[in-house]
Amino acid sequence: MQTWHYADQQNRPKQILEEELVPLVNSGEIEPGTKLWTEGMAEWLPAAEVLPPLFQNGVGATPPPPLPAGRSAGHPIGQECHEIDYEIMGGDMQIVEIELDPRETVIAEAGAMNYLEEEISFEAKMGDGSEANQGMMGKLLSAGKRALTGESIFITHFTHNGTTGKRRVAFAAPYPGKIIPINMAEFGGEILCQKDAFLCAAYGTKVSIAFNKKIGTGFFGGEGFILQKLTGDGMAFIHAGGHVIKKELKGETLRLDTGCLVGFSPSIDYSIERAGSLKSMFFGGEGLFLATLRGHGTVYIQSLPFSRMADRILAARGASGKGEGSVLGGIGNLLDGD
Repeated sequence: MQTWHYADQQNRPKQILEEELVPLVNSGEIEPGTKLWTEGMAEWLPAAEVLPPLFQNGVGATPPPPLPAGRSAGHPIGQECHEIDYEIMGGDMQIVEIELDPRETVIAEAGAMNYLEEEISFEAKMGDGSEANQGMMGKLLSAGKRALTGESIFITHFTHNGTTGKRRVAFAAPYPGKIIPINMAEFGGEILCQKDAFLCAAYGTKVSIAFNKKIGTGFFGGEGFILQKLTGDGMAFIHAGGHVIKKELKGETLRLDTGCLVGFSPSIDYSIERAGSLKSMFFGGEGLFLATLRGHGTVYIQSLPFSRMADRILAARGASGKGEGSVLGGIGNLLDGD
């Protein structure tokens, strides 16, 4: 099949297959003046000059059937979530740029937006919009559950209200680390993650909470036993501190610091176990308990939990005092009255 190249509205070259030309013309991404090139052409030429039949206003074409009731143009038939394109930029301070077609929507954690282009509007709502017929009591209940995780009771909805072309909105992680793209359809439709990990997702993704059934996990889990549960079949994005490691468990057991766990498949058994002997628990510096994961599925691990980074900052601030670098250290602070 023939390969084509076109310059998008930001004048960035993109490669597509021949069968993608018509959908891109219909969506407004490729316009009559859009420059095209394929093998055998001496230079880039306007689309209307290269492929004039595509811009004859559908003369002789059969109009498509109407969309099914209750379904917008933002997602394909058979998929509940809107289909969005994205690009992750940056190294240790990343942002994810979401590309929206007309009437497509992305939902995000309150305060996560970095920038947006014209024709994109945003609105804070009590709910993720995954349940279109949800009443006021249902929305209040969902907001109350989000409050339990320490997050805002509102989720911001960003919608492309234009009629043609693509528009972009970007979201930034709140602290140094990585943004992890999750294709929920490939992940089994559900992922459990730490309560502050969610960043943004395609409209139709359900953001709720899950309680760990084991009481020991609740008391000693470090990050708590309230987890975020993301459900859907589109793209979702979570963020983690430092470097991110993805591990595939195939019946093995993995033990890790409770704060280093970012997210995992719901098929994995998650529990809290003692870190070792009493001497190791109290003097090893690794905490009293470790998270233990068993089973089959995917686990995401972060190298620098935000709580650990905050502890280091607070410790450095408290130790700075008047004599940073003093050989007296903490004793000097006591003598200074700090």
